Amino acid sequence: MGTRWLDQEEMAAWLRLVAITELLPGVLDAQLRRDADLSHFEYFVLAMLSEAPERTLRMSALAQRTNATLARLSHVVRRLEERHLVERFPCPEDARATNARLTGSGWETVVAAAPDHVGHVRDKVLDALAPDQVRQLADIGDAVLARLDPEGRMTALYRPGQPDSGR
Repeated sequence: MGTRWLDQEEMAAWLRLVAITELLPGVLDAQLRRDADLSHFEYFVLAMLSEAPERTLRMSALAQRTNATLARLSHVVRRLEERHLVERFPCPEDARATNARLTGSGWETVVAAAPDHVGHVRDKVLDALAPDQVRQLADIGDAVLARLDPEGRMTALYRPGQPDSGR
């Protein structure tokens, strides 16, 4: 079977998706660096911890939720520890594992950063869409993620409340 080349409509859709995936991370990162002295990934780590029970996750679960390698996550968490935003400690249930916990200062930081960040997300993405387009975007995301992430490693991000074995 030969290559199924993109037709004009598919190519237009694909190029728009590529443009979004290239531009959006920089736009989000610039706002957070300017307003909160955090990279987008640092904010994401703090946000995932802020939503976890007792603001604590195993490093492996935090890596899964942020789609990071343990090496990258360890480097970022070390920087956050130096700023007293996160602390690491041995997991009481499994001595081989390490937990990360949001500190009081980390909580204050993410709470202070969240309103401007959410406003920026609304301004740059969600407010550009009609309500039915937001629902379509979620459906499109589910369809593509089913192929990109068939194991559902990042499901906790958009389906909170489902059991998470990472804690």
